[in-house]
Amino acid sequence: MHAVNPSMTGMQALEAFFSRHARVAVLSGAGISTASGIPDYRDASGDWKRSPPVQHRTFMTSLAARQRYWARALIGFRVLNEATPNLAHHAVAELERQGKVAGVITQNVDGLHQRAGSRRVIDLHGRAGLVVCMSCGARQMRHALHGELARRNPRWLDAARADLAAPDGDADLETDFSSFDVPDCDYCGNGIWKPDVVFFGDNVPTRVVKDAYALLEDSDALLVVGSSLMVYSGFRFVQASVREQRPVACLNLGRTRGDELFTLKVEAPAAEVLHALAWS
Repeated sequence: MHAVNPSMTGMQALEAFFSRHARVAVLSGAGISTASGIPDYRDASGDWKRSPPVQHRTFMTSLAARQRYWARALIGFRVLNEATPNLAHHAVAELERQGKVAGVITQNVDGLHQRAGSRRVIDLHGRAGLVVCMSCGARQMRHALHGELARRNPRWLDAARADLAAPDGDADLETDFSSFDVPDCDYCGNGIWKPDVVFFGDNVPTRVVKDAYALLEDSDALLVVGSSLMVYSGFRFVQASVREQRPVACLNLGRTRGDELFTLKVEAPAAEVLHALAWS
């Protein structure tokens, strides 16, 4: 990581970074949404705070895994669904309006960048608000499926406490899930409903990756916000930027996988710094 003038604050260094580079792409992670009340998975060292999320193969091959997933989601998704954009999301949208941000690649599935007004947003891992049938490809809004889950499993609503909420609409709950009734797709009759997101062990769609690389090509620099970069799907864009001699700055609390690659790293709350950057 390149040295920063010791007389400069992190805010001043980031302002200078934006001054040097006319159009900056933003790569955001869970840390940008914590101020909206959505928990993150990792601590300041980049280690798991809680059990890792479900693997794609496990979800697709195990009824027990799907029962566990949807029972926990019935409790935890409300926090994700009711979250609103925070100052960091609004600041990124404002910087895009000012022509300083070229667009956003987000690892989050919460849709908060769009709700804040960002126009060019690439949802690297999909959107949690939709579900898709893995057999026939039918789609529906997730709240409709949750309504059906609630009707079939009324006692689970008694456990719907906000303090159980975990990232991406999950919940920190371990119990016997064997009685949880998960419906098949009512379009084809036997398909598996899955959130329209990329689970661990699955691949980001090729067209999405291409869109993300196209955004990098349209940009002079990359700013990582609120991501430990422990997942390769996001880290690859830092690696690509470095290979192409595109400077990379990072605004994140704690260690990241890319610390040795950054031109600049600022350890400070994203909302506070980005708000000052957008409206200074």
